[in-house]
Amino acid sequence: MINIIILIAGLTLILLGANYLVDGASAIAKRWGISEFVIGMTIVGIGTSTPEMVVSFLSAAQGNADIAVGNVMGSNLFNIFMILGITALIMPLPLTGNNIKKDIPFALLAALTLLFTGLDTILDGAPANIISRTDGLMLLSMFGVFMAYTIYSSQSQSASAAQPNGNTTETATAEGEIKQRPIWLALIMVVGGLAGLVYGGELFVSSASTLAKMLGVSDAVIAVTIMAGGTSLPELASCVVAAMKKNADLALGNVIGSNVANIFLILGGSAVIHPLGMNNIGNLDFGTLLLATVLLFVTAFTFKKRTLDRAEAVIFVLLYIGYIILTLNK
Repeated sequence: MINIIILIAGLTLILLGANYLVDGASAIAKRWGISEFVIGMTIVGIGTSTPEMVVSFLSAAQGNADIAVGNVMGSNLFNIFMILGITALIMPLPLTGNNIKKDIPFALLAALTLLFTGLDTILDGAPANIISRTDGLMLLSMFGVFMAYTIYSSQSQSASAAQPNGNTTETATAEGEIKQRPIWLALIMVVGGLAGLVYGGELFVSSASTLAKMLGVSDAVIAVTIMAGGTSLPELASCVVAAMKKNADLALGNVIGSNVANIFLILGGSAVIHPLGMNNIGNLDFGTLLLATVLLFVTAFTFKKRTLDRAEAVIFVLLYIGYIILTLNK
């Protein structure tokens, strides 16, 4: 019982720390004259993946690769099947041309890259599956390419969306969204947020490992189930709110961006910290991750075209439940 309480306490600190870190850093960036677009693309965009980042980085530093990798893979599956599934049940999600031609293919590229770097036993005949430091550097480089592409693409769209009088549309601007705060308060929020993330992450990882041993399951199983769902709460909350406000594009973009960041940035950084051996991450996990991303692309052409509708949302949720059942019984 005490380990469950510590697990929840650690997760709470992680989520609160991420929130304060993003708010404080955004306020500082705004005071320095950085545009809200850039803030949103960097601080806020990566901020929703901070819980996964902290858990995976700490796990890698402690040599616990199963948690580092399992947390990312489980989070990506939770993002597509559960978060998009629940969001589409609230309001069907229309897919734009950019989603179909650029965004989702980038997420598919990330999943395929993970397969090529992680399935050494099948592809190279190696004795074990390992994401090496070289692989990690390659993943980080691809994250840099993704960020550069996203910023360039969004800037181009914002420019084309400008009104004749020189003002941009509501989508292109978000003035007033970031609260102005005294610089001393923003600094305290940043420091406090980082402290909460680090300390909460240590509590979360250690209690999850202890809980796995008590239940007689591997760290990887705990990582792809409890930890993945817990660290994905920021994405779930933001997507549900976006759906209720009928902002489907924000919900879909949040999930796609988070999944790409999870693989390229978080797994890449984790592998650079310590090579990631994947003893308990199997073909089921890799295959389901690839299936989830492919199905997200397929939804553009099934039932209501270019829409993730409620029927597909139900399928997504059921597939995730089936995956969890298979994982717990493997």
